[in-house]
Amino acid sequence: MSKKSAGFLRGKTRVMARHRKPSKLRVRDLVKSFSIGDSVVVLQNGDMGNAPHMRYRGKTGKVMERRGSAYVIKLHMLDSWKTLVVPAVHLQKAG
Repeated sequence: MSKKSAGFLRGKTRVMARHRKPSKLRVRDLVKSFSIGDSVVVLQNGDMGNAPHMRYRGKTGKVMERRGSAYVIKLHMLDSWKTLVVPAVHLQKAG
């Protein structure tokens, strides 16, 4: 009998696709820019290789700095502050 896979997204692909039509990435999604201090929402679009973990999906944070083509996001979860480095593809302006 074969052993089950223990990959990063095991059992999560249906959760990611639920209530959402599959979309293709547009050029405007790849060249988004944010200012320091902007409120952003963490999403999972396009390439899943560089996407943040599923636990951060839908969370809102503030842009702290730009690091290469990605952004450093600070968000509050439970009793602590988390710092994420997220590519612009996986971010959307809040509000």
